[in-house]
Amino acid sequence: MKLSIPVVVLLFSSIGWGLTWLPLRYFDSVGLPGPLMIFIAFFSAVVFLLPLLVKGKSGLMNGLHLLLLIALFGGLANLSFQTALYYGDVVRVMILFYLLPIWSVLGGRIFLGERIDALRLLTLAAALAGGVLILGGTNVLSRPPDLIDLLAVLSGFSFAMNNLVFRFAQSIPLINKVIAMFIGVVVFIGLFLVFNSETLNLPSLQTTILAMGYGIVWLSLITIGTQWGVTRLEAGRASIIIVMELVAAVVSAVLILGQTLTLAEFTGAVLVVAAALLEGFRTEQDTVIIECRENA
Repeated sequence: MKLSIPVVVLLFSSIGWGLTWLPLRYFDSVGLPGPLMIFIAFFSAVVFLLPLLVKGKSGLMNGLHLLLLIALFGGLANLSFQTALYYGDVVRVMILFYLLPIWSVLGGRIFLGERIDALRLLTLAAALAGGVLILGGTNVLSRPPDLIDLLAVLSGFSFAMNNLVFRFAQSIPLINKVIAMFIGVVVFIGLFLVFNSETLNLPSLQTTILAMGYGIVWLSLITIGTQWGVTRLEAGRASIIIVMELVAAVVSAVLILGQTLTLAEFTGAVLVVAAALLEGFRTEQDTVIIECRENA
């Protein structure tokens, strides 16, 4: 695989997403509540990025409805992902997040009219089987998933829907879409904090500054890097690189936290990764077919 600039940017961004749990664990250890940490980080990122907003008819008003959808789905994706990682098991959350091929296939069928053939059915079967194994196999029927599990799945679903909207919004500048995603997080978590004032007690100034830096530097860079990288690489190639997010999370959690995978969980993880790769290569194939038809 040629190490072009988009490859390197996407690789480091994916690893950054996989290691996101590290600063979250730190903020938890110093007593910064999850909701308040998320608000400080994303609000700071919005303030930092707003001067970069691309103004003009084509950049704002012409795609306002798409930006609102990005704020909705991108906001939910980031909020549920950060919350699940803050409070949940790192490996379990990351694998459940990677059930997003299910939502990509179903969303493509419902909103884009993409056909579901044998390969896509295989993708769905692999992702579903992997998810069931991660949630406890046959025991999933006797013990329903907890809130953290649901948030992890919601983050993958919302991210898949956000990606679908991104495909419609290619004429909108990347920075505007990233800002819309972050504004969505700020609005959702801001509403939560309004009705949960007990989480509004600020910690030390140092911790607050670190939370601001987490949003401005870490979250901004990996979000922009991911979106910039995937728009400049074939879908299948990007999918292989993005899987490094899951690899980085699992390896770091095993080495640092001592977490382990049961045989069922390991098998489920392999199935989920296989589903992600299958869908990624399939998306690339569909894109080539569409381009050939347009050029015919």
